[in-house]
Amino acid sequence: MASGGDGELELAAGGRMHRFPAVWLRDNCPCPQCLDPGSGQKLHDITDIPENLTVAAAQDTGESVTVTYAPDGHRSVFSRAWLACHAPAEDGDQRTEDGDQRTEDGKDLWLAADLGSGRRPEGSWPRYLAEPAERARCLDAVLRQGFVLLHDVPTQDGMVLEVAASFGYVRETNYGRLFDVRVEPSPDNLAFTSREILPHTDNPYRDPVPTIQLLHCLRTADDGGDTGLVDGFCAAAALRAADADAFELLTRNPVSFGYQDKGAELQASQPLIELSARGRVRGVRFNNRSALPLRLPYAELARFYPAYRRWAELLARPERRLNLRLAPGDCLVFDNTRILHARTAFSMSQNSAGRHLQGCYADLDGLASTLAVLRRTTGAEREERP
Repeated sequence: MASGGDGELELAAGGRMHRFPAVWLRDNCPCPQCLDPGSGQKLHDITDIPENLTVAAAQDTGESVTVTYAPDGHRSVFSRAWLACHAPAEDGDQRTEDGDQRTEDGKDLWLAADLGSGRRPEGSWPRYLAEPAERARCLDAVLRQGFVLLHDVPTQDGMVLEVAASFGYVRETNYGRLFDVRVEPSPDNLAFTSREILPHTDNPYRDPVPTIQLLHCLRTADDGGDTGLVDGFCAAAALRAADADAFELLTRNPVSFGYQDKGAELQASQPLIELSARGRVRGVRFNNRSALPLRLPYAELARFYPAYRRWAELLARPERRLNLRLAPGDCLVFDNTRILHARTAFSMSQNSAGRHLQGCYADLDGLASTLAVLRRTTGAEREERP
């Protein structure tokens, strides 16, 4: 370990050398003057730190490192393990430097064939409730693979709300806390018909869009009504590799979506493929039913539509679509910013009560929080990729 000549600290840990700027160390000082012991929140502002701060001295005891700063003589004591865990990324480091676990870098991308026998993320609702480790595994699947299918959820009215409450909070919309997906006599949304619905994300006309959707099957259709899932992040990565110009057009140009009924009028504009600040895929929006007329300059429109068509064709490829026939008691929980869902057309006999799902929305931050607390309290760790 050594203090550098330009106000930094150098520390060897985990087989590599890490560099820590003096201002970074001071901003993360864990002493009671800088960090509230009760809340863990910072007590200082960045403007309270001297502009000309340097590391005057550093002492390594093996388990901790004491840093003394100039010009004010303030001292910080850091756990060596904490420093190694939180070390700033070095040039060329492929980690998610910005800590954004919603990007493609924090996901397991898939085609339908990748989720064959025994590899589909699913679980048992009774076991999910009884075993924290099983609950953690199922929630982790939503973050990593984009969805989980829970079996044996009681087919009672409103149970989908209990599933959402098990990991977060229901996101209420103009459809209510809960909505019924079934054939309606006077539908104000094509979802409430028996028609085929192509792969799409829900509510692209909202800002912010609901990030989790739940669908609980109460009754199946007599014929048809199968559910399809597509990994939008995997498709976006494939588009980027095959046609960088089309990818760039779809990430740069916002598309407006709208919805209107007697009690609501909603509109939002976002690119079909959303990127993080570091240029990694972070979200997809795709819903041709709700797309409003594009108002791009003529030349840009002429370039945009071929890219739009290529993206739609890519999403519709059979090898990308995982087909599921939801049985009564199945509840699908999925990331609405990544997974596109679809439905085949279905028929109803005169004596049938008809296909009936109940749904609601929730948010990824609540699910991620619940998973983090489960890991903290049970000691469960995230499984590493093979």
